Amino acid sequence: MSSGRGSSSGSSSVSHGAVGLPGDPPGGRRAVAVWSIGVAVYFVAVIFRTSLGVAGLDAAERFHVSASALSTFSILQLLVYAGMQIPVGLLVDRLGTKKVLGMGVVLFTAGQLGFAFSASYGTALASRALLGCGDAMTFISVLRLGSRWFPVRRGPLVAQLAGLVGMAGNLVSTLVLTRLLRGFGWTPAFAGSALAGALVLVLLVLFLKDHPEGHEPEPLPHQGAVYVRRQILAAWREPGTRLGMWVHFTTQFPAMVFLLLWGLPFLVQAEGLSRATAGELLTLVVLSNMGIGLVYGQIVARHHTARLPLALGTVAATATLWAATLVYPGERAPMWLLVVLCLVLGACGPASMIGFDFARPANPAERQGTASGITNMGGFVASMTTLFAIGVLLDATGDDYGVAFSTVFVLQAVGVSQILRLRKRAARRERERLVASRVEAVHVPA
Repeated sequence: MSSGRGSSSGSSSVSHGAVGLPGDPPGGRRAVAVWSIGVAVYFVAVIFRTSLGVAGLDAAERFHVSASALSTFSILQLLVYAGMQIPVGLLVDRLGTKKVLGMGVVLFTAGQLGFAFSASYGTALASRALLGCGDAMTFISVLRLGSRWFPVRRGPLVAQLAGLVGMAGNLVSTLVLTRLLRGFGWTPAFAGSALAGALVLVLLVLFLKDHPEGHEPEPLPHQGAVYVRRQILAAWREPGTRLGMWVHFTTQFPAMVFLLLWGLPFLVQAEGLSRATAGELLTLVVLSNMGIGLVYGQIVARHHTARLPLALGTVAATATLWAATLVYPGERAPMWLLVVLCLVLGACGPASMIGFDFARPANPAERQGTASGITNMGGFVASMTTLFAIGVLLDATGDDYGVAFSTVFVLQAVGVSQILRLRKRAARRERERLVASRVEAVHVPA
């Protein structure tokens, strides 16, 4: 998925990865231990991010809001998240992982705790915005942590594993938080979950380090606005960064929207399932995501040119299954079709990770945080747009989910058109960089 994966034949993946870089981190058990703390922070952030997905109906009753007002919770959270991606990338490049992750934990824990005690719609909105701000600081920081502690050739695997752990957080939200809500109620469930944030903050402060000893990055001189502009423009000019963003945009949002908010109401209200059965289908999406993530990671690691076919194939499969579900003759879709839909939605997360593997080889190490921020912004902008559109259309059509979910096809069409427009330029630029890195490696003294 990264430049370390090589050319279309796969052979250059080996050669490029084997070359290594001067001062390449050694990896090992210490790296795994430190990286695991960062991943634990991301794991908790995903639990908090997706907690509304299993509490959407409870939130509507608690705050007495309509579908569009309910969608505002997730829209605002994602708006803050997406808007923070480039600033967070810049912060990570300048301040390092530990400081940015620490700020993130404090913010998303405060947001989850505030949401637990919110008695009004406005207070709850502010809490979700705070949560989104903290959540925005996690994934890019974890990507950066992996690149600082593991050899370059391990980068794609480390990134995929981080994504899988994040989906495990979604699974905890689906399984555990649902039971806490049913058994203890709103405030104890959300306040109790906030304790996980306090725990990972302690681990982070005591044990996390930005890099191994002897591998300190060169300090960047303070350049203010000039530095910010240069980083953003240089990353954006790379076709690989833009292609990565559009791949992330097009692949991630169908599953994100389903898990974050609208999946449970759709399955219960439109398809007539019980909450328990709907929860099981949401769990199936998460489990499918974790399994497919391992498969996608192995395929792309061995076959460099599989990146784009996998991404576009996932988009096509998602669109096909959504269309089949929404237009199925009869009042409701059969269970087997809903199961297949959820299995296919599970591929959206792994496919979105491919976006980072277009952006990573397009940018040097000192720009990785900024490029990752631009890429990560794509899927969350698409999710935010879709969440808003579905809420508005549900209110306008009297809860016609068929019309509301048609928004998915519009955004997929926009994303695919941009992917096809950028793919050749990005591939040409990546080949040029690969050739340049081989020449540089040949001239590096042994």
